[in-house]
Amino acid sequence: MKNEILDAYGFVLEPELIDEIAEVGSIHEIKQGEVIIDYGQNLRGMPLLIEGAIKILRRDGEGDELALYYLERGDTCTMTMTCCLGQQKSKIKAVAETDVKFVSVPVIKMKEWTKKYQTWMAFVFESYNNRFNEMLEAIDNLAFNNMHNRLFKYLKDQVLVRKTTVLDLSHQDIAYDLHTSRVVVSRLLKSLEKEGLIELGRNKIMVIQY
Repeated sequence: MKNEILDAYGFVLEPELIDEIAEVGSIHEIKQGEVIIDYGQNLRGMPLLIEGAIKILRRDGEGDELALYYLERGDTCTMTMTCCLGQQKSKIKAVAETDVKFVSVPVIKMKEWTKKYQTWMAFVFESYNNRFNEMLEAIDNLAFNNMHNRLFKYLKDQVLVRKTTVLDLSHQDIAYDLHTSRVVVSRLLKSLEKEGLIELGRNKIMVIQY
């Protein structure tokens, strides 16, 4: 486990901290589509992602969900971190966008490392900054971009997260993430295909321009 942590986080965390993470952390492997963290869950640890991608969702008062951002190798979820440190129940849902492997770090160690290691403090603040910028971008997309642009950006983001231009996504899955209807998604996908930006297959979408 130590070598995997070193490969994913050794560029930002010092060897002594990597040793501690390997000593106290627990490794988890989750299949694509499985829920890793759910709304209202008591959180006892923070995930450090080693392989794959995780989708972070937020639910509104009516129960509808919106995808906020994605976590990739070398990332962590700052909203989870906030809930852990504040001893609050989870306000987000984390779903495995691909098969994932991560290390769960105990809450008590997170607080200790903040005082003990400067690199951990820098990593935490950088993570907050990155996630904050991604959420601002999500808000801007909702407020200023039409659904056509939002959909194409969503597909390009999926290409980056999944590391493939052939996306195994149903129209309903996309509709859930974009907080719209399947009918709207289907219509806009056909429009993107006519523009030569994508090709549609059976439950597959090939992104041509990204």
